[in-house]
Amino acid sequence: MFHGPAQSFAQQARLAVWLSLIAGYTNALTVLLCGQVTSHLTGAVARFGVEAASGNLAVAGYFFLLVAVFGGGAFAAGVLLELGRVRGANSIYMLPMAVEAALLLGFTVLVDWHAVGKLPPERAQAWLTLLPAFAMGLQNAAITRISGGVVRTTHVTGVVTDLGLDLARLSFGWLGLGRRLAPVRARQAKWRTVLLATIPLTFAVGAALGALAFAWWTEWAMAPACAALVAVVVAAALSPVATVALRTAANDVGAAVALFRAEPPTGCRQFHLPDVSTWTSQLPAGVHVVVLDVAAMADMVPRTASELRMLQQHLRDEGRHLVLANVVTPQLETMEDAGVLLDFDADDLCGEASTAMQRAQWLLAHREAWGRPQG
Repeated sequence: MFHGPAQSFAQQARLAVWLSLIAGYTNALTVLLCGQVTSHLTGAVARFGVEAASGNLAVAGYFFLLVAVFGGGAFAAGVLLELGRVRGANSIYMLPMAVEAALLLGFTVLVDWHAVGKLPPERAQAWLTLLPAFAMGLQNAAITRISGGVVRTTHVTGVVTDLGLDLARLSFGWLGLGRRLAPVRARQAKWRTVLLATIPLTFAVGAALGALAFAWWTEWAMAPACAALVAVVVAAALSPVATVALRTAANDVGAAVALFRAEPPTGCRQFHLPDVSTWTSQLPAGVHVVVLDVAAMADMVPRTASELRMLQQHLRDEGRHLVLANVVTPQLETMEDAGVLLDFDADDLCGEASTAMQRAQWLLAHREAWGRPQG
């Protein structure tokens, strides 16, 4: 689930359900314990302004600290993501999610201490809000990177805004008043709308479950949400990752072309590509065209197709180009089902390695003509 930012709709939906559920659950507990939300900052910023204007500097300082801690969580997520990328980790998102699980475990213990009177009353407000606020900032930043900005799970204001805009666009398309999208694009837009609508619902469900757990089992009310996040992290850690290794340099066209071969784990049909941002950052600077042999990935699934699109996008952002070699019809059908086929130029999807190398030669000779495929 956390292996690379490219995600199919099914992955994004699962991730949105779990993380928005956990965010709503955590937020409900901080409201019940302290009367303070911690998963979003609009109210905290407003209270900071009001209290500062009223001269209540101690209270204003608390709200300022709450905002700063949430931002610190986002900063920590960025550091952890970059650390994973620099160290060449297969999954740069595992570390921030594991850290969030540890933070929520700490919050679970604090809730228990507060329930049995071990937490000093004068410090309870700070500990029971600042720690989850840091965790929510970390989660929000990580999921923003994971989904490419599509999903945010700790608040619903922006999600509802995006949902309203998407519904308006789809409504005009249905009425024949707006620009008609290609069938694949239309299907993507509909599923994005479904995904956006899912997040407020699961956030609310999480808040309701948190309230029920607090009423029934106050001391360990946070334990179910913490266990759910740990389960998501463990499942992602156990997901197999394909190997993408250098096969041979293309000596006939120079070092500007490199041929790689993707090898999935033996016997595994459900697998991830290595994190594409990490992988592309390790390419030699002189490589302008990457030829990727996908012959061993004949049983490609939509998730892998989405990751190939993200690899293509990362390479283009770096001024490089991706050509796929040994592509077969079932793979093309999977790419179409995943809604990514139109993002590739047909000439970059080659049935043979020799054709792919010829395409690479042409691309090198016409680098100034490189452009995004027309969809």
